[in-house]
This record gives sequence, structure tokens and C-alpha cells, in this order.
Amino acid sequence: MIDGELVVDAHVHTPRLDTLKPAWPAWADEFRRELPWRSGYDEQGRPDPAKLDELFAAEGVDRALLFCEYSPRATGIQPIEDLLPIVEHNPVRFRLVANVNPHLHHPITEELHRQLDFGAVALKLHPVHAGFSPADRELYPVYVSCAERGIPVILHSGTSTFPGARSSFGNPELLLDVIEDFPQVQFVFAHGGRGWWYDLAAFLALAKPNVWLDLAGLPPKKLPEYYARFDLARLAEKWIFGTDWPGLPGTPANVRALARLGLPDELLRAVLSGNAVRVFPGLDLQPDRPALNG
Repeated sequence: MIDGELVVDAHVHTPRLDTLKPAWPAWADEFRRELPWRSGYDEQGRPDPAKLDELFAAEGVDRALLFCEYSPRATGIQPIEDLLPIVEHNPVRFRLVANVNPHLHHPITEELHRQLDFGAVALKLHPVHAGFSPADRELYPVYVSCAERGIPVILHSGTSTFPGARSSFGNPELLLDVIEDFPQVQFVFAHGGRGWWYDLAAFLALAKPNVWLDLAGLPPKKLPEYYARFDLARLAEKWIFGTDWPGLPGTPANVRALARLGLPDELLRAVLSGNAVRVFPGLDLQPDRPALNG
């Protein structure tokens, strides 16, 4: 909890460091100068479940969704198996998020089901880092499986600075047909259309009941600027708090910056935890604590 408020961080990276390309640790170090993220790792660069649990507890995170990623062209292959000890250490705080890449996984649905069977509560697709269109028909069986199993789909939306990334695949417009074809699937645009597509991502979130925006990597004080064309309180009804940990100065700082936007208390609570509970199955969180702004 942070200032008496429950917090779900719906966008967290805790990979084993030897699975990464050099740009990833450099990116993390750039943001975490005051709160060293490496304190959650052992000397060999492996995530230490107990240290990470202590670190997230100290930062006030009640639930965290841990991302794996299979993107050898941009960031590396970060296997879901590396996350299992973290979840096993504290299955209340931590949850898994699956990831598949049509360039690597064949048949792709078998890999999806394998990862979901570990207990993943969502699927993350990273078209920008992996280099594919999220509208590719090869992915339709994946969306069918998610619809059948009640699994939400998180998609990177917007730009990326990692070498090898293809930001053109981060255009939310690519998902228009998919969103229409799978209205029963909850789609979360990670990073809220960062870069050139804030307006498009926001419009889709307001127009479609199955579209949400996560705030990972977005400085909260900048949100009124990024979404200047929209009623911020109305749009916040579709926000899900996420940090892109470790790529941020600190979780409490982001939570308090969100609180300073002046959203109604009930709406702020929904952003910090309630919307995540609605979208992601099995979080077992009741966002009924005293108001942050009260």
C-alpha cells in the first residue's frame, strides 16, 4: 500500500540479466539512479525472489504482473521459467504474464497454452520488439484461445528506443479489426500509445468497452499534456496503473504524482487497483481502503 491505498503494478520486468541485450540494463540504470533496481538481484544477475519481494513490499506494491519476453531482435529472450521462482516465493504479490512471438513459436497456440498452464493471468504481445503485426492472421488462433480462456491481451503500443525495434508495429490502428473481431477479449494498450499515437489509443479506449490503457513509462504529470484533446477524468476510467519497472524513478513517486492530478478519489482508486482487478483474473484484491486524496 502507498499512503493507505492498494496498488497493482500491471507492468513489471524482472528478467535474468544474462538473457538481455546490453541496451536493456543501460535503460534500467538510467531511470533507477536513486533506488537501485539491482538490489533485487544476486551477484550473478539472477532475480532473487526474496530480495525482489522485499523491494516491492518496501515500494508499496500489493500485486505485480511479471512480464517475460521472447524478442531476440531487440531485447533478448527472457523465458517465463525464470519468473517461476519469484511467483513461487510469493504467489500473492506476484503474477505471471505470458508472451509469444510468431517468429519463434510454432505452433504458437501450444506455446501460449504451455505458458498459461504455469498460471499466467494475461498474454503480452510485443510487436515492436519482435517485429510482427498484431493483426497478422497467424495470431488469430491466439486471440481465439484468449477469448475461450478469459485471458486479457496486453500489447505494446507506441514507440521504442531499443535497437532493432520496429515502432511502426506499435500503431494501435493495427488492432482495429482484432478488437472488433474479439469483443469478449480485454485489450490493454501498454504505454497508452506512447509517442505519436496518444490520441488514437485514447479514442479507442473511450469508444470500445474492451480497450484499456496502461500507464507504464508515462510520467503522470505529463498525462494532461499527452491526452490534451480528451476529458482527463473520463479517460482515466480506462487507465490501469503500471510502471515499466525498473524503468521509473520509483513507484511511490508515480502514485503520488497521479494523486496530484486531482482525480476523484474513487476514480484514482480504480486507476491504482480497481481497473486491474476488473481486467486481470485472480488478483483477489478488494480496493476498499481509505481514499488517497481524502
